[in-house]
Amino acid sequence: MKNFKIKALIAAILLLSVSMLCLAGCKKANASDEISVNDVKYTVTETETDTVLIETADGSKIIIRLYPETAPITVENFKNLVSDGFYNGLTFHRIVEGFVIQGGDPNGDGTGGSGTAIKGEFALNGIKNDISHERGVVSMARRGNPYYDSATSQFFICLDASTCKSLDGQYAAFGRVIAGMDTVDKIVASKKGDDCRTMKTVRFVEIAE
Repeated sequence: MKNFKIKALIAAILLLSVSMLCLAGCKKANASDEISVNDVKYTVTETETDTVLIETADGSKIIIRLYPETAPITVENFKNLVSDGFYNGLTFHRIVEGFVIQGGDPNGDGTGGSGTAIKGEFALNGIKNDISHERGVVSMARRGNPYYDSATSQFFICLDASTCKSLDGQYAAFGRVIAGMDTVDKIVASKKGDDCRTMKTVRFVEIAE
């Protein structure tokens, strides 16, 4: 009888240990892990996805959906920079009310980049790209014509279709804000140096179905 109790105790300890290991190392995202931006629920992931979260220094958030089927080179470049943590701590250095906000320059003044230029995926450069520059569309900044393949890390978010539509066919649109345009508008209204202009972290997220 004594041996039976000892064996039962050992079995219970082993079962508890396995359960604790699963909790520590096998934890999966559940409803309690979900965070919401404008009713769009997401969980942060270390795996590359086609959805990216920009969290600013003041805690505001922007969620961007990427379109690799339209701009594969541009999206791959952007994902690599996100994975490397390149954008963390950088700012939206250029704010043009009614037009765009622009960020992704390590120099913070529009003169810098990642050091790796990519091919411009837009009609003027011989590549079909049917994403129109409407409000919330994300596109790559570059040097003026004829430097079609000069984009590196700087990107912009469109504020108004009436002013941005002229960029169609000339710049590589590759994503769209699906939540957090209120944050974009907050950045537009901010003063230079405000915390909402700083990209504290840029991370991949999974959108809840």
